[in-house]
Amino acid sequence: MEDTAIIDLYWRRNERAIEETDRKYGNYCYTVADNILMNREDSEECVSDTWLRAWNSMPPQRPGILRAFLAKITRNLAFDRYRARKAAKRGNGAMEAVLEELAECADPSGSWNAEAAYEAKELREAINRFAENLPERERGLFVRRYFFAEEISSIAKRYQMTENNVTVSLSRIRKKLRKGLTEGGFIA
Repeated sequence: MEDTAIIDLYWRRNERAIEETDRKYGNYCYTVADNILMNREDSEECVSDTWLRAWNSMPPQRPGILRAFLAKITRNLAFDRYRARKAAKRGNGAMEAVLEELAECADPSGSWNAEAAYEAKELREAINRFAENLPERERGLFVRRYFFAEEISSIAKRYQMTENNVTVSLSRIRKKLRKGLTEGGFIA
């Protein structure tokens, strides 16, 4: 079923919208959640919560790109669940690594609060503009790592690169981001 037809089902308050959404995007949203949570049960609950949040959001919202709309909801729910659990060892520290890598861009001294600043609207917009202006391959690496929290090994496989090349590329991208954030006045 086409996305516009699914969205129309939501707008008509037809419960079939959830079935069609799950059929088309269930695995995708599960992957987004599981990359963050690394836990089957939590990821499945997150996907179920995504359907509820989508149901409650449409109307009044009419997403332009349903896939991106659902990914954003899933990602936000997964991060909320992740923070609520405060499990330092969960996922072998993968999420801590992602947040630390981004925090290094803004404050190498470590005094910057990555979670609080990341939620700030202006910073989010600056990061989005930064990602939009990256060459396609770099943008793909950046988004896969820092939006979807994908493992380095998975990114390397997807882009047919070595893990070391992915790590080096991400390091260079973060340096560009740090420079852009500094020039934009987000960090001193």
